Amino acid sequence: MANPGDFAYTVKQQADIVRIIGDYIKLKKAGAQNYSGLCPFHGEKTASFSVHATRQFYHCFGCGESGDVFSFVQKVENITFPEAVRMVAQKLGIPLPKAAYSTPGEAKEARLRGQLLDVHERAVAFFQECLRRPEGARAREYLAGRGLDQEMITRFRIGYAPDSGFLLRDRLKEEFSEEVLRESGLFSWKQEDSSQPSAASRQQSRSLDSARDDKTGGAPDDRGQPLVERPTANDQRPPTAAMYSKFRNRVMFPIASEAGKVIAFTGRTLATDEKSGPKYLNSPETAIYSKGRVLFNLDVAKEWVKKFDYAILVEGQMDCISVYAAGFHNVIASSGTAFTELQAKLLGRFSKNAVVNFDPDTAGAKATERTLGLLVEEEFQIKVLTLEQGFDPDLYIRRKGKEAYGTALKNSQKYFDYLIERARSQFPVRSGEGKDKAVKYLLPHIQRVPSRIVRDELAQEIAQKLGIDSAVLRQELRHVAVTRSAATVKAPAEAQVTDAEKVLIRALASARQMQPGEEHLSARDGAEEEFDPARQAQFVLQNEGLHRGLATESLAESLLNMDREYADVLEVPATETDRRMLALILLKEDEELTAEVLEAAVRALRRIHLRRRQEEVQQELKKPGLASDKERLRELLTELERISRALRDPSLAEDGLKNAGKKKTA
Repeated sequence: MANPGDFAYTVKQQADIVRIIGDYIKLKKAGAQNYSGLCPFHGEKTASFSVHATRQFYHCFGCGESGDVFSFVQKVENITFPEAVRMVAQKLGIPLPKAAYSTPGEAKEARLRGQLLDVHERAVAFFQECLRRPEGARAREYLAGRGLDQEMITRFRIGYAPDSGFLLRDRLKEEFSEEVLRESGLFSWKQEDSSQPSAASRQQSRSLDSARDDKTGGAPDDRGQPLVERPTANDQRPPTAAMYSKFRNRVMFPIASEAGKVIAFTGRTLATDEKSGPKYLNSPETAIYSKGRVLFNLDVAKEWVKKFDYAILVEGQMDCISVYAAGFHNVIASSGTAFTELQAKLLGRFSKNAVVNFDPDTAGAKATERTLGLLVEEEFQIKVLTLEQGFDPDLYIRRKGKEAYGTALKNSQKYFDYLIERARSQFPVRSGEGKDKAVKYLLPHIQRVPSRIVRDELAQEIAQKLGIDSAVLRQELRHVAVTRSAATVKAPAEAQVTDAEKVLIRALASARQMQPGEEHLSARDGAEEEFDPARQAQFVLQNEGLHRGLATESLAESLLNMDREYADVLEVPATETDRRMLALILLKEDEELTAEVLEAAVRALRRIHLRRRQEEVQQELKKPGLASDKERLRELLTELERISRALRDPSLAEDGLKNAGKKKTA
């Protein structure tokens, strides 16, 4: 929680929640102060996520998530509250104080993540340095052969991991502990039986260092120090002697988080022998890297994806870099794994339109089908770009040019047209058996489509293109299609909350917009009193109890009793139902809260209060035996007459609130 006077409160006062959240999802203007977009916390097709620019909070009417700028960053980035505060501060350029954490465990985890980010940043610089050196010549030749110029090499921070297993370790071990280096995912190690290496292992280490001198020539680093640390006869290496670099003799592609921080690497081998390991080697999962949650180049592409409202999805880093270099900056790639559901949700925050451009070979076609399935379930509008056989995006652009790729992109197929073609090519539909296999191939893809109407349309289209009786296909669908049901949390019924209640709730909530210690002029100061909707509403409700018995009674009570320490209106102690109701009311403010509007709302509530009391009196008058109690009967009849006269008062007219709004806009 951000409290007045602390660093989080200072940051929150300066943060524009619309801009911060807009870095993560695409927001559109949806009113005077509201912006809407697709919720990043659950899958949806219709935007139910709203951000209030003035009150600086967000709320999703689909899943119920709500909060301020810090809770949003905390949930999206999966980090602690202190880390979220620091991240928002960095976005705003606010100098950071020393971090404070609620528990030692939380502090340790945050410290480790920070150190791992530092390790990866140093590793990037090291690999870039090695690429520029003589030993990086072959890596430079490889990159030039792939059509990458210095601008793209610098833009993607590409480097080279030398053949030595110890240079990176020796560079980093003076700054970071062995525990941090082991957690980084950059190193492998051998277990040793004793705390000190044996004489034989020290001799082997010296031999390895001598061999490295032969390969590198003992080239100095930028500080004039040898890249290879030479052991002496009395060398007593620490346990890190058993640790060696995981990436050796590889072109290194840094993988960045959505925030642009390097969190992992992919290394492409330059060796051709059997002992060189896999062609592409990826970082293992660490405290800062989960491969199924990361999309390569998203940190840069997200702004272009939002701008063009679609993403180009390719398979690997080189394809991504080549497409980007050709001028198509809204391109991303999965990172060291097959495309995942979490990646689909991540991409959906920026656009629900995608062009999938995987390799046209068999493996690529299968990957395309898997990816299409995940995107369909997240309700994407999908197209498929299939290049000529033997061409991946990188090779296609290098051989045929970026204009040809742009033309192919424009001619991308709708995803089901692509699948139908796949079915026709695999199963001859001239025979009944072929048609049966084609239908069975397509059925799982149809089942993933959330909309029953769309499924029915697809069934008819497939039947037509495969020459199948649509009724037969629909019958097949009815037998195997999975019934879909979305468990959604219903928003409070607006019909239960009157316009007058909404005005009073808005007035009470407006107290949160006043700064602590802020004073208002009063009539005793000799100046005209400033209109304060919160104070006015508090006075009326506390003295007349007009909120009693209404749908908003408990919410009004929470706002009446709220403490000014709460920096965010949605932090006011209340039930989840009341918070949802509050968000619903505040996010649909469509008129200025003037004195006239508030007075009209009070009059409307008085009328509601009078009518309720009128019904109660009339019910009591119908009770048997009341005629014998003359005094009570007289009291009730007198009260009924008083209520009737009050209800005839023109100021309590039904359209008083509506007329007040018209006066405001006149």
